[in-house]
Amino acid sequence: MSIGNSKLAVIGAGAVGSSVAYAAMLRGTARTIALYDVKKAKVDAEVLDLAHGSPLASGARIIGGDDISCVAGADVVVITAGAAQKPGQTRLDLAGVNVGILRSLMPQLLEQAPDAVYVLVTNPCDVLTVAAQEISGLPRGRVFASGTVLDSSRLRWQIASALEVSPRSVHATIIGEHGDSEFGLWSTATIGQVPLRECHGEHGLIDFTDDVLDELGREVAQAAYTVIKGKGATNLAIGVSAARIAEAVLRDEHAVLPVSTVLEDYKGISGVAMSIPSVVGIRGVVRVLDIPMEDKELARLHASADALRAVQADLGL
Repeated sequence: MSIGNSKLAVIGAGAVGSSVAYAAMLRGTARTIALYDVKKAKVDAEVLDLAHGSPLASGARIIGGDDISCVAGADVVVITAGAAQKPGQTRLDLAGVNVGILRSLMPQLLEQAPDAVYVLVTNPCDVLTVAAQEISGLPRGRVFASGTVLDSSRLRWQIASALEVSPRSVHATIIGEHGDSEFGLWSTATIGQVPLRECHGEHGLIDFTDDVLDELGREVAQAAYTVIKGKGATNLAIGVSAARIAEAVLRDEHAVLPVSTVLEDYKGISGVAMSIPSVVGIRGVVRVLDIPMEDKELARLHASADALRAVQADLGL
């Protein structure tokens, strides 16, 4: 499949969905971008606004509306529809209502786009990925979540700011739940080719002690709450993140991204979806990489899995 005949469908025309479509239009992610929502006036206005800017950006064809047939034949479907996260509310608090929405929505989407790769952005995305895979019956690789792609980008930005280097030269990843139990994989983090823990402070720059690293992890995990408190939603950065994931699929890049898939005996963990660096291509997640971890990191991964498993049990998943 070439990018020239590809179709990206975005489900939900709220702040996040519109930002996904906008980022995809600017980046040239797909030739056709379809935006669907049940709120006709809202989605029609967003489609029109996007279409007006398309000639000045990638020239993508912008379609959409409140008729779900607009997503027919999509190659990638990004799902952002669901209840919004409120100030002080954790991602996991959203689980029950958004699983219910997904049970109604997923069969309709499968009817329109049976061959698509499905990317969950709606929170709690890890729990919803398990639900979506069960509801759809699709292979695990074709149903996954944006996971900690954005969280890892936040981490790279924070480290780069502290060291005064380009974020693109920072190779660090957040893994586990996309939420409060996520953590930085410090043992394999590098600045260029230099291990992060060996980047000692020079000219007043930071020393990455264990305490500093723990604080960085906490700041990343809480970053969404800070943004939500100030502006009501996190939308711009997740829009870019979802567009980037869609590109990896549509261009068959085999890019390594920390997306969230349902794990099967990954370091002894099964039945929950969590973010692990994974190879993403035209079929979705091709494989999950076996990342070396320190004992402390492995323990945190299992703790993150336990937290998600408890929520799933309450929901009957």
